[in-house]
Amino acid sequence: MKDLLLKLKACEEAVEWAGDKTAEEVIATCYRGDWLLWLAYQLKVDDRPFTLAKGHCANTVRHLIKDERSIKAVDAAIAYGNGEISKEELKNAAYPAAAASDAAAAEKALNQLKTADICRKYLGKLILEKL
Repeated sequence: MKDLLLKLKACEEAVEWAGDKTAEEVIATCYRGDWLLWLAYQLKVDDRPFTLAKGHCANTVRHLIKDERSIKAVDAAIAYGNGEISKEELKNAAYPAAAASDAAAAEKALNQLKTADICRKYLGKLILEKL
């Protein structure tokens, strides 16, 4: 797995953490959801489960989101990931949210672990299949 991460130009911290772990061990024990999202993106996993995972990750900080456009974008990501809305409807919800720069970085380490669990749930098998 370390060789793949180096090939994909993962950050030094991720490569060091992965060490000699197998892909299965990386997926099962990764404590950073953003790393799993990054890996899934690099491996070009299917768009719907990827968007579903991103939506659920964003939803972990919903209580910090002040802009209604951003909340609607999170809901749209989850709906798209579940096959409930079209790509066009997702784009229509995401575009206004991009203009809203309401960034919240509270409880970063705890949130990274929560998002890692979410990514394992929705993307773990897909990442392994791509490897």
